[in-house]
Amino acid sequence: MNDEMSVWKPHVTVAAVVEQDEKFLLVEENILPGRMTQFNQPAGHLEAGESLIEATVRETLEETGYLFTPEWLVGVYRWHACDNDTTYFRFAFSGSVSNSGPDPDFVREPCIVSADWYDMSQIKALEMRHRSPLVLRCIQDYVAAKRYPLELLTHYN
Repeated sequence: MNDEMSVWKPHVTVAAVVEQDEKFLLVEENILPGRMTQFNQPAGHLEAGESLIEATVRETLEETGYLFTPEWLVGVYRWHACDNDTTYFRFAFSGSVSNSGPDPDFVREPCIVSADWYDMSQIKALEMRHRSPLVLRCIQDYVAAKRYPLELLTHYN
């Protein structure tokens, strides 16, 4: 391999698609100060040594204060963001969160403005402020009953 050639390294991300009473849990994020906030599922990057499921549970807790229990894999998505020339592989999981609400001692990440529940009409109305086109697509796939067993994934230490 030529030293002048760069190695392509996609970013691996996870997302939690959580539905209760026909509403979905979304976070409002302030990623770039001075710009309009964006909406996303509780989501983030896979960290070294983590399984995909562990990452989804961690990200949901860090961003919302809810303890997420993954039940299904909704899908695996590849998306190339032109604005930063980055390719993402997103693993979206569906499941449930604790009924007792967010952890009372929860301290949200500084970039998270809020975590709240939105119905489909609200989500579609906010589409221009979605962090990526995967936000709506993951919800649509969930609504279309796309569910794959978690046993599809294998994590070796």
